[in-house]
Amino acid sequence: MEEEVRSEKRRFETSESDGTPSNEAKKPNTTNTLPPTNPTSVEECTPPVEIADNENPALRRALESDDQLPHTGPEDPDRLPRGYEYCDHTADIQVHSWGSNLKEAFEECCVGMFGYMTDLRTVESKDTFSLEAEGQDLESLLFHFLDEWLYAFCVEPFFTPNEINILEFDDVNFKIKCEGYGEPFDLQKHPQGTEVKAITYSAMQIKKHDKGYDIYVIVDI
Repeated sequence: MEEEVRSEKRRFETSESDGTPSNEAKKPNTTNTLPPTNPTSVEECTPPVEIADNENPALRRALESDDQLPHTGPEDPDRLPRGYEYCDHTADIQVHSWGSNLKEAFEECCVGMFGYMTDLRTVESKDTFSLEAEGQDLESLLFHFLDEWLYAFCVEPFFTPNEINILEFDDVNFKIKCEGYGEPFDLQKHPQGTEVKAITYSAMQIKKHDKGYDIYVIVDI
């Protein structure tokens, strides 16, 4: 998607905020301070964190643990209705998200991507960032949806959402209008996780089942 198209689609509504990172901090460094990335098979994932009393479902993220458990599936009776987890994949990472519909699964996948780059528990929902994405099919729509949000993180205002809300999901014409709630990335406030360099189509899966959808996306780190 052309950069001029990107700029037309973005609308940033924010209050004054101190501590905006410099150009050198456009993306977090590759210091892995969040989930471990010891290479294991694609079929192994870190378990989702318990939400406890937090009402914001977008704050689900992987436990910081060296223990690797088989990834959760729709048949898991203890699985939350929506969420995400991380699956190690050689030098990259696979985000596995799920929800009762495509909208929820897409939202959780995007939050999972940001959760790998910083601790979303430190991000406050101060500001709103709106964008649109489109594709030729569901896979390309998912790719461009995540890529647009990654781009928003990599350039000013370095926006970091802890929640994504898809306002319009057109699965016929493959278009999305959405908002993210969060704040600009601040090195003084937000810990550096692992840099996500790019979204990939490698082993991308969108699986439908009787309880909703599961999504698997490998991101380049």
